[in-house]
Amino acid sequence: MVSRHEAEIADLGPQRRIQQAAVLSDLHFGGPAGGLPGGADRRPVEPKITGGSIWDGIRLIFVGILSTGRDAAGALTWGFNAQNIGNMLFRATPLILTGLSVAVAFKTGLFNIGAPGQYLMGTLASLCIALGIPSASVPVGVIWVLSLLGGMLAGAIWGAIPGLLKALLNINEVLACIMTNWIAANLVTWMFDISSFKNVVENTKSGYIYKTSFNGVATPKLGLDKIFPGSQINGGILVAIVLAIAVYIILEKTTFGYQLKACGSNRHAARYAGIPDKRNIVLSMAIAGALAGTGAALYWLSGNTEFYWTTYQSLPAVGFNGIPVALLAINNPIGVIFAGIFMAMLDIVGMQLTNLTAYNEYITDVIISVIVYLSAFSLVIRMMLMNLRKRKEAKATAETTAPVPTEAAAQPLDTPEETPPDAEDETRKGGEDA
Repeated sequence: MVSRHEAEIADLGPQRRIQQAAVLSDLHFGGPAGGLPGGADRRPVEPKITGGSIWDGIRLIFVGILSTGRDAAGALTWGFNAQNIGNMLFRATPLILTGLSVAVAFKTGLFNIGAPGQYLMGTLASLCIALGIPSASVPVGVIWVLSLLGGMLAGAIWGAIPGLLKALLNINEVLACIMTNWIAANLVTWMFDISSFKNVVENTKSGYIYKTSFNGVATPKLGLDKIFPGSQINGGILVAIVLAIAVYIILEKTTFGYQLKACGSNRHAARYAGIPDKRNIVLSMAIAGALAGTGAALYWLSGNTEFYWTTYQSLPAVGFNGIPVALLAINNPIGVIFAGIFMAMLDIVGMQLTNLTAYNEYITDVIISVIVYLSAFSLVIRMMLMNLRKRKEAKATAETTAPVPTEAAAQPLDTPEETPPDAEDETRKGGEDA
């Protein structure tokens, strides 16, 4: 079958036909044809980013969470996917709590990069309690509560270590957190390696720890599985939201929260005002560690996830992802809820795009990196604007409070010189003699 362009060329003369073919060839190959088709210097056209392709990428990203699959043409189809939404909220639970961990430390002037280690210690404690206490002798609900409290306490202890080093020895908390992170990674690997919690039921697996449901322990669904059928969601997301609200109330509405923020603003000024700065540094890092450990406990106590401990000779990404969550929320505990859900959405979308399209699996990491950069850049701009405003206010205050010289004060007063008494008497005598 003859195409439209071939038919148009056939209607032209020989010379015109050659010219037209050369033009069409240039359009196709993107390079000079040398006057004739089949030139040796032709190069394929390189793809260019246009407004339409950018919009298609944005549409694919945001429709991924709501997609129901692919149609015959290979495109994502629209629709409300309750399963993906439920999985998104399930993945958001540890992100919210690790984001709170980083945000609390930021509020007190500390950079908690130790959330991965605190997360691992919370994992170790919660799984050991959940799998170590037999459910035949202790009620399942009691085991679950003890496991949650154990994960919280383990994270608090591990977070307090950098706090003590900072308060007592003035060791930078970033260096101390990096040290504790790798100690936790190796400690968890060693403890689970010698434990009896390794999955030996499924012979094809190695390095996996039993699900907590193996002992009958699982986080209650609280009816959320009916709203999001087929998903991994449970009541852990509600616990995370309640803890975020509690942290907001403590920081903004209590004296203790005011002291923590005062130490973060100016440690020396807080000490001068009578606030125990060393105690607050340790407590803030302990609270941050407790939140990270709670996030690990809620995630692994779900009963539907297995802990693959051999991979944690490296640090878990969920601990580091708490940093962009806190930055995106501007360290606001309420904002951390929405930032954590948004980051979880990107995770689900990344899996959707990888499975349903030709997009690379690392597209989510690239998006998160861009978010982290822009969030940090916005904070820098915000600090610069605040400093500029403070300088302007200080200048205006100085101008209004400075004394204004009056006309009388501006001119020096002519004070007569005092005449000594003896000279005054001599002057009077001289006048009388005259």
